[in-house]
Amino acid sequence: MSELHWQPAWRLRERIIAGEITAEEVTRHLLDRIGRLDGNLHAFLTLAGDQAIDEARAVDRALAAGQVPGPLAGVPVTIKDQFFTRGLRTTGGSLTLKDHIPDHDSIYAERIRASGGIILGKTNTPEFGMYWRTVGHLGEECRNPWDSRRTSGGSSGGAAAALAAGFGPLAIGSDAGGSIRLPSAQCGTFGLLPSLGRVPRHGGFGSTLFFSAIGPMARDVRDAATLLQVIAAPMRGDPFCRTDPAPDYLAGLEQGIAGLRVAWWDNRAAADFADPEVLRVVRAAAERVTDFGAILQEAPVVLETDGIDEAWKVLDFVDRQANLGEALMQDAERAAELTPYARTRFEWAAGVSGVDYSRALLRRAQFIRHMDELFAETDLILAPSIGITSPVIDPNDLTLRIPALVSYTLPVNVAGYCAASLPCGFVGGLPVGLQIIGRPNEEALVLRASRQFEKALNWAARHPQL
Repeated sequence: MSELHWQPAWRLRERIIAGEITAEEVTRHLLDRIGRLDGNLHAFLTLAGDQAIDEARAVDRALAAGQVPGPLAGVPVTIKDQFFTRGLRTTGGSLTLKDHIPDHDSIYAERIRASGGIILGKTNTPEFGMYWRTVGHLGEECRNPWDSRRTSGGSSGGAAAALAAGFGPLAIGSDAGGSIRLPSAQCGTFGLLPSLGRVPRHGGFGSTLFFSAIGPMARDVRDAATLLQVIAAPMRGDPFCRTDPAPDYLAGLEQGIAGLRVAWWDNRAAADFADPEVLRVVRAAAERVTDFGAILQEAPVVLETDGIDEAWKVLDFVDRQANLGEALMQDAERAAELTPYARTRFEWAAGVSGVDYSRALLRRAQFIRHMDELFAETDLILAPSIGITSPVIDPNDLTLRIPALVSYTLPVNVAGYCAASLPCGFVGGLPVGLQIIGRPNEEALVLRASRQFEKALNWAARHPQL
């Protein structure tokens, strides 16, 4: 049992089905570990506790009765506290919703339960996922398991910290500008941003139109592929999701990427911000693609990102204002409970003009065309997930927005492409991440490439000392 918390989800499922261990034992083990160790990290806002144990017992009874096991049979999964869980507190990380208990599941919770997964708890998030650190008024700030002086990243920082700390093998996160990939890189875990519309959006707090995608986070690529398979099916209730069936993400996971064209992204917008040692470590890992039989193009690509941050800001902030901010800001009592960063964003979005919005839409369309042209000449683009290691927390700063932090991730959201962040090395004892960017609906290819790196780099062998 001592190493149970580091085993991948697929291995736990195998052992549960074989009768070597029960789903209840796995769940109790992880709840006990969280109870002993999360007091220093604050990865969770709410634990499922007895509810999770009841779900695990139900899985054990179903298996004992001979029922066909689901793809997540007995496997604990955490869900970012942006998304509804029936009977389990869902706050969006906001003090205004501190007592909110939904009477229905988000599509992710529903599909996880139907697949035999056990919802272990709700991971920490900044208020409505609107900050680059996982900090708010509802609870303590989530800290990085590798160095508790540092941020776990945001906004899926609780999910990444829980994975890195061995609090569970699988997590649901969301990403509108880097919120899966950045904390994954900072905490040394794997995270996948699905392309626009591949996973439906339902039952949560956050942006809904252009950028936000819900995706799997894990320590193991096969685990992430399995969770994506569970959540990626179309849904009639989301008018923006794809209507075609999701590909089989597991079938070709071991096929490799021999013969594919791969390019390195020379991100000149990050030149004055990135740590040269981080760039060196990530680039050295990226060059391993030639070991996999891929063709690394000699000339790097340069993405035309001028104006992209501003266009993203207009479209994302206004979307959140329409969904959440307008109603909250009209209620003086609730508005007073908001974090400074949420209040500042809502106030700014209220002043955006129709002209500004139209120009942002045009810039987005131009950038999508630019990305499509680049990918006519390559199959995958590699880059750092973030050009620095995780920053030290400044407790006095709760409004600062740093566009350079998302300079490698945010353009991918604007284009609606897919991308993964995977651990690729350490700088100063802190993990750094390699980003693999693929065309829309080519998550299977990104996962195949990630699997090659996983075998080559063996990142799951190293854990933080808690």
